Amino acid sequence: MLSLDQIHTEPPQTPKELDWAEQSFLPPLSPLRSSRHRDTLLDSKISPEDAQARAWTAYYYDLLQCSLQQQGLPETTDHTKEPRSGFGPSDITICVLGCPASYLSVLLEGGNQCPGNMLLCLSPAWLSKVPSETHPGESSLYVLKAVTFELGGRTVLEEFSSPRRVSYFTGSFGPCKLQGQSAAELARDLDCPTGSSGELTRLLEDKLLTRQLIDQKGEVAVPPTLAFTFKRPMLLRNVTEEQRIHVVELSGREGQDNLLQEEITAFLQGGAMESYKQVVVKPSGWRCNGAQAVSFHDKSEHGSVLQVVLTLLETLEEDESILLEPFIPTAHIIQSGPLVTNNSSVPGNISLQRNLAIRICAIVCRSRKDQPLLSKVICGVGPANKPLKHQTTVPQSLESSLQHWGLKDEIQIAAIHAQIKKKAEDAMKTFMDMETSLSVEQKGGRRAQTDIIGVDFLLSSKDQVLQLVALEMNSQLCLETCSALESMGRMVGAPGSETARALVETMLHRAQCRLMEGKHVLVIGAGGFSKKFVWEAARDYGLKIHLVETDPNHFASQLVHTFIHYDTTDHTRDEEHARKLLGLIQERGLHLDGCLSYWDDCMVLTALICEGLGLRCSSSTAMRVAKQKSRTHQHLLRRCKEGSRWSSAALYAVPCCHLESHADVERAASHINFPGVMKLEYGAGAVGVKLVEDAQQCHLHFDKITQDLKDDSDYFGIGLGWGNNMLLMEYVSGTEHDVDLVIYEGRMLGAFVSDNGPTRVPNFTETAACMPTCLPPESEAQLIHAAYQCCLGCGLTDGVFNVELKLTAAGPKLIEINPRMGGFYLRDWIREIYGVDIMLASVMVACGVAPVLPTPSRPRTNLVGVMCLVSQHLQALKSTASLEILQALHERGVIRLNLLEDEIVSKEYEEPYCNVACTSSSRHEACIKLLGICQVLGIDSLHYPVAYFLSHFK
Repeated sequence: MLSLDQIHTEPPQTPKELDWAEQSFLPPLSPLRSSRHRDTLLDSKISPEDAQARAWTAYYYDLLQCSLQQQGLPETTDHTKEPRSGFGPSDITICVLGCPASYLSVLLEGGNQCPGNMLLCLSPAWLSKVPSETHPGESSLYVLKAVTFELGGRTVLEEFSSPRRVSYFTGSFGPCKLQGQSAAELARDLDCPTGSSGELTRLLEDKLLTRQLIDQKGEVAVPPTLAFTFKRPMLLRNVTEEQRIHVVELSGREGQDNLLQEEITAFLQGGAMESYKQVVVKPSGWRCNGAQAVSFHDKSEHGSVLQVVLTLLETLEEDESILLEPFIPTAHIIQSGPLVTNNSSVPGNISLQRNLAIRICAIVCRSRKDQPLLSKVICGVGPANKPLKHQTTVPQSLESSLQHWGLKDEIQIAAIHAQIKKKAEDAMKTFMDMETSLSVEQKGGRRAQTDIIGVDFLLSSKDQVLQLVALEMNSQLCLETCSALESMGRMVGAPGSETARALVETMLHRAQCRLMEGKHVLVIGAGGFSKKFVWEAARDYGLKIHLVETDPNHFASQLVHTFIHYDTTDHTRDEEHARKLLGLIQERGLHLDGCLSYWDDCMVLTALICEGLGLRCSSSTAMRVAKQKSRTHQHLLRRCKEGSRWSSAALYAVPCCHLESHADVERAASHINFPGVMKLEYGAGAVGVKLVEDAQQCHLHFDKITQDLKDDSDYFGIGLGWGNNMLLMEYVSGTEHDVDLVIYEGRMLGAFVSDNGPTRVPNFTETAACMPTCLPPESEAQLIHAAYQCCLGCGLTDGVFNVELKLTAAGPKLIEINPRMGGFYLRDWIREIYGVDIMLASVMVACGVAPVLPTPSRPRTNLVGVMCLVSQHLQALKSTASLEILQALHERGVIRLNLLEDEIVSKEYEEPYCNVACTSSSRHEACIKLLGICQVLGIDSLHYPVAYFLSHFK
């Protein structure tokens, strides 16, 4: 054990001031369990540093060990003697360059979500910046050395003989933070996504600019402010008299006394200051952190205020300003209780009263969908007669602070939280909008953007009404406060970081998008209108799609990089199609990274082409097994005879028979217990499915389907290109569920369960659905296990698959496997609820890149939806529920609309026209909202009872 005098108890003295977290919530570096790795740090040949930089690196390393120790986590293991290699351009590498105390919660969460891919660099010398090979004018960043974060808080100090290319970069880009200039320079003009930059940090930490942005938006209150600037390059002009920020541009530092005096007097005597007693004078700019040079004055002290302004003006730089604002009294906490003196209590009729104030810190993250998302609210409580600072208050939750204040009503607390959420997200959106107007140079790079901010509010009161006043935004201070609060929680077993979870998900998403950008992907079959989102998403992700499609006039032909017209209609000739397509690909000189399909009919053909090109995919044999429904069940049932263990997928298969003739129907009827279900072997969308009670009904339905549905010309897109053979399987009672799986090299990386409402017997048309599942965890786990085992049992080892099951009293039973991504609304819902895009995941798997999905996937909301059918809703779809009305409600956020067909055409055999859904934090509330909307729109009726269809979702 080392003593305090054996380690750096003070940081190197070059920077003026360290981050406050290092000074307060972390002690002056408590004794470490071991510091034997410091010699490795300082003597590394990979990252030579001068003496000053070496001192900083050693300090931050010791600080990391202290932080880990306080969390009850093991110290960092040294693996630098065995440098690692083998990392390529498809490996995710998220790199943080900054103070360990500031980013610890993010690093630990990253270690859980993407073990081994979250790296902390303690020095700019641990990184190398080289010209980008793919983006002229930009640079690639490589990690030479880092502390890698693994599951459970385990950390490893590593050097890389084959440097890891950074796919997402963030860190401390402000002043006096880990050699700030070097860090900011490293972040400039990178070809990977960057969470902020030196340029964006300068803007975010400029109080005047951020207040002007908020003030111009007008949705969040800011303090009345008088600002003096000198040659300010970034300045917003006042556009209305109602704005509370008044900016005076000075022509120089000298000879301004009269102008300053006039403006100060007018401000202090004006209406904006009428209700306040004191004025605060402080500098504004990214160098002006903490409480330095901040002074407080009675508003009648015009002379002293002027002298302070003149003094500050002497050192004012071009991108800085001087602010005058009122000292705003915050809402008071009045604590009453018996007064205790000398260990004795004075009778209760005497009480002690203290006035306290609340300062609120809201953390807002840019979500994966590029929207502001409130992650955490932290409060600081202190004396009302002094300014509250992060550094001088113990962080606590909003609920705890308000309850101590005397506010016990949960509804009122929730209302205050809702106001904080709205105003903080509005502030973040304002800054995001400003960023979009900046040039690449002003942002510090094409891929630079602010992914997380803190917004500081005062909880003030006006006319006995609580009011939130936005004081400032910052880049790291609130994150550090949040880390401090959550570290306290971990001491008593609280879960991981809520704040870091959202940020890490955003980091991962941006990193994965970067890895896939520019990938050349062959897609076989365009599908129908319901697949339109595929081409839009591919464009947004920067994918280069080469589409093979039968229809030369398909709308997708104009939305892809390359269109290859080839008739694949007859899928009984897929081997021949594959050979010809491989020849076309070679002729065109296409260099493909992956090949996949989203269309049921083309899955076997896709696998054959992947095998010919050596691209990742499940085998064509596995695809054939999954494509033919009866073969799927019979294949799995045979596994039982092979002596598999109890966990065999045979447990989930259902007896069924293949039908090609009436003789097959007769034989099947003698083997299958009735009632049974007849369906097309290669069918989709429940077209042609029917409940049958006896052999006679089987023969009748067989005749009808073989006469009505012969080939693709009778009904496009339901699998008739494979033929119209049928099957008969035993009917299984129970609730119906979909499980969408992401599988890579046989490993399940993600699973998403949705529930279906009761279908419309006897044709089993889908009516309603909800996600996440209503099932208890045990039943959900059974479904996921069953879906995974059935996929593996069929040989489906790589891809995104949709598995339909029923949950019976005896456990899950398989209905069918769709060896492609789930259709209808599923991709949209999974993105909204879990923040995972299974479309992107399917492309990543096809390109041989393992997707990194949030683990475990936590639902953010509840979605409940109802299908609209032309046969049931023709009148409503032309009037009360027209497309124009539905789209308007969708844009207003009242409903979530998924349009599945582009024409309102009535057919005997039909698929849903659209899905109308409602979202809420409560499933029950979502059901109530949806039922009400369906009643108003005319979707609910006696013949289409929505309340009954939603009855399973309790």
